[in-house]
Amino acid sequence: MEPILEGVNLGKSFHIKGLLGKTKGTVSAVHDVSFSLKEQATLGIVGESGCGKSTLARLIMRLIQPDVGKVNYRGEDILPLSGSSLQKVRKKIQMVFQNPYSSINPKLSILDNVAFPLWENGVGKIDARKKALYYLEAVGLPRLYANRLPTSLSGGQRQRVAIARALVLEPEIVIADEAVSALDKSVQAQVLRLFQDLKKEFSLSLVFISHDLNVVEYMSDEVMVMYLGKVVEAGPAEQIYADPQHPYTQALLDSIPSMEVGVSTLDNSPIKGELPSPMNPPSGCRFRTRCPLATEQCASGAPPKIEVSPGHSTACFLYEGVAKNKVLL
Repeated sequence: MEPILEGVNLGKSFHIKGLLGKTKGTVSAVHDVSFSLKEQATLGIVGESGCGKSTLARLIMRLIQPDVGKVNYRGEDILPLSGSSLQKVRKKIQMVFQNPYSSINPKLSILDNVAFPLWENGVGKIDARKKALYYLEAVGLPRLYANRLPTSLSGGQRQRVAIARALVLEPEIVIADEAVSALDKSVQAQVLRLFQDLKKEFSLSLVFISHDLNVVEYMSDEVMVMYLGKVVEAGPAEQIYADPQHPYTQALLDSIPSMEVGVSTLDNSPIKGELPSPMNPPSGCRFRTRCPLATEQCASGAPPKIEVSPGHSTACFLYEGVAKNKVLL
């Protein structure tokens, strides 16, 4: 089955300007990233802050334009689209942002925040408000909230408004960019369950971005692990969490706090050292400066993408030359 959404060799760099406007460096934010999202599935994207997750989300949404690569929606590259063609696709791919306090308009009522995307797409105010009410109730906010201002709501309630606003255009794909990271843990659990319920109710496909590995495990069918702008491992969530292959993925999972009494992860093998500057990433494998298994080969060139089991790939020299593995182009 053809994926509903696919990224092909996406790349994006940003030029950093100095005080006098001269370019003082270039940040490689996303480098040669490919992914696929199956219909009505959830792709989790995980990695430390600064690994390129949010930049990738904005490339998919066409909020910023990639330097290279393609974004295919139902088999069509959406990057060349403009005008009404792009607007039509954007209705089908919506985004929920991280901060519920800044992502909705504080001067509009809750109802009008949700109705606003419909007004922008030519729907009359009365019809738009009727539809907005339906989606407010779908996310668990009853009608009595409709005329309130966002300042009267909690963070979790505001994020429900943001989710309703994303759904009101009836998208097929929702990108959630750190959508629960600003919420308390108890509220996080409620919003995560809401996402799962809405996914089933409205037959949604989700791209769920988070630095929290527990959240990604709960939400995802497939997982993609990013480090310093590149994909280091990707595959079914169960395989990634049960049998991680890349040293970075292993270190991330080792650093998850244990729930067992008396067990500490501080001495386990969490990631050592500081994240290198994206303006000057290490040669070869970008993780090599923090990897306990790094060799001289790791500095010589980018490691190949190798399939370690069906649908499960990693980019690491450790698996090069093993007969059962398949190098992916």
